[in-house]
Amino acid sequence: MSCRFDLHPITRRSLLGGIAASSALVLLHPFTARAAANQAHLRLMETTDIHVNVFPYDYYADKPNDTMGLARTATIIDSIRAEAANSLLIDNGDLLQGNPMGDYMAYQHGMKNGDVHPVIKAMNRLGYTVGTLGNHEFNYGLDFMFKVLGGANFPFVCANLTKGQLSSDPKKDDLYFKPYVIVEKQIKDGSGNESQVKIGFIGFVPPQIMLWDIKNLEGRAQTRDIVEAAKAWVPAMKEEGADIVIALSHSGIDGSAPSEKMENASLHLAAVDGIDAIFTGHQHLVFPGPKSWDGIANADPVKGTLHGKPTVMAGFWGSHLGLIDLLLEKDGKSWTIVDFTAEARPIYHRDDSKKVVADVGDKKEVIEAAKAEHEATLAYVRTPVGKTSAPLYSYFALVADDPSVQIVSQAQTWYIKQMLADTEFKDLPVLSAAAPFKAGGRGGADYYTDVPAGDVAIKNVADLYLYPNTVQAVVITGNQVKNWLEMSAGMFNEVKPGTVDAELLNGDFPSYNFDVIDGVTYQIDLSQPRKYDNDGKTINESSNRIQNLQFDGKPIDLDQKFVVVTNNYRAGGGGKFPEIAADKVVFQAPDTNRDVIVRFIHEQRTINPSADSNWTFKPLPGTSAVFQSGPKAKQFLADVKSVKLEDAGEGAEGFAKFRLLL
Repeated sequence: MSCRFDLHPITRRSLLGGIAASSALVLLHPFTARAAANQAHLRLMETTDIHVNVFPYDYYADKPNDTMGLARTATIIDSIRAEAANSLLIDNGDLLQGNPMGDYMAYQHGMKNGDVHPVIKAMNRLGYTVGTLGNHEFNYGLDFMFKVLGGANFPFVCANLTKGQLSSDPKKDDLYFKPYVIVEKQIKDGSGNESQVKIGFIGFVPPQIMLWDIKNLEGRAQTRDIVEAAKAWVPAMKEEGADIVIALSHSGIDGSAPSEKMENASLHLAAVDGIDAIFTGHQHLVFPGPKSWDGIANADPVKGTLHGKPTVMAGFWGSHLGLIDLLLEKDGKSWTIVDFTAEARPIYHRDDSKKVVADVGDKKEVIEAAKAEHEATLAYVRTPVGKTSAPLYSYFALVADDPSVQIVSQAQTWYIKQMLADTEFKDLPVLSAAAPFKAGGRGGADYYTDVPAGDVAIKNVADLYLYPNTVQAVVITGNQVKNWLEMSAGMFNEVKPGTVDAELLNGDFPSYNFDVIDGVTYQIDLSQPRKYDNDGKTINESSNRIQNLQFDGKPIDLDQKFVVVTNNYRAGGGGKFPEIAADKVVFQAPDTNRDVIVRFIHEQRTINPSADSNWTFKPLPGTSAVFQSGPKAKQFLADVKSVKLEDAGEGAEGFAKFRLLL
């Protein structure tokens, strides 16, 4: 269909609202209020990256949390539906993994035939029209995924996941799911008459699942480039009669040039002819929204457009509901988009003191749908497995050797030495790579591991290690160890000597890629630029941030071979670390990293997680840098011995600010 975008300035908060509590009146969206006899308002609503967060409850902290939960998002779905004459609800993936309820259902409950997963039970009560797959749908294996998705009362679509090798023509690929569905919806126009519009939904998953979940997908699946798949299937949707084509893209927004099998391809997907609107996800961000999207060509984070087409990314864990409102006009037998708005509506806000304030309550039907599994998950996560002699926390994991990362490395090393004891690699020195998963950032000021001394329960282990990764080991050289650390050092901005209060952390570098390698000692020289970009491409060949790298008290032999124990994500090429890929893997464990930590704590009975300060920053006299952490970090400030830190006041969005004296 042709699209005539005739935008008019609309102040969303002044014109939109929910159901007024005092009068029970509904303030209609202006498209519904002003639609002419040949026009109709269509509202499309998105949830994305729910990650099994049905309840507004943080299982790791074992307490309620007002920033999350499909039960909260569901409450605003009702009022938002009431604002429009015609509406549809979709989900954009990452449903099945991400909190202990997901692990409980996969590993303890087992999903027997006829069982319906709690997140699917909740979604069935909300009347979804269609969904697509996220990368985390594959974490527990294909069989589990199909069993769970089979319980949904709505279809799932994915145009770039095949059962085997790719065909020369994408339309001949043997796909696991339908590439698209066309929904024939009766919609009311401005005069109250009904007529039919055909809305096509096409779905996409990041091609990188073949790296991230190779253990579950190798030999059973392949992925095609997102844009390539779209260019093949969108014309077919038009030929089948779709008036409007909506892309469900579990893929973020990246302003760099198109590349083959791009992970965050939504910007370039929007440029595909025939696509009318985009729902995105995967990055756990909000679009339209500020800051994160500045400077990206063809992206308008105010209007909410990519290449001029309405686009939404609705946060994560149910934090927002994505809305795309279309004003349609009938021209003969077809529909044309003549206006649109885009918005990500939150379920909470922060008051002047930065305290989280819930904007909505729970939807009773959703809570009831998952109540039994919620209670079973609570019992599961509260099971003790041992004790810790000291607190486990990650407040300073990005600036100093850290107890929460240390215990992961201790467990991994303990495990791999047993596994390789009777192999050809038994005499090679063992190193361990681990990263802080909960280190604030987009997760917010409370998103840190914080386990007090005393009993350690399963919820604490899951808090230490968020993902159901499995243990793998690679054999690499000392030089490759150094480059691994050079890549990790991309966590930090370059700091010129003598600078006062430079910004320390690179906000675009995820904490789960900040690997600390235990078994060697080293310093990070912040005065040098990063050697690699986030994609592992060399950008400063001569840079050497990693200084004084030593093994066994001596400068590391760059030709010596080492076993490095890590996880399947990293060993398979996840994070694009230089020269770290599946061809280096010498051991693939049947055990998850979390299970190994549980077994280690159980055997040790009482663990000592004290950090050994094997890494620090190279001194830069007269230089300081600042970073943010959670407010509770202040109580642990005196415990950090390897670097000099001091309180630097209040940060943004509920964070506290700290100063690193270099």
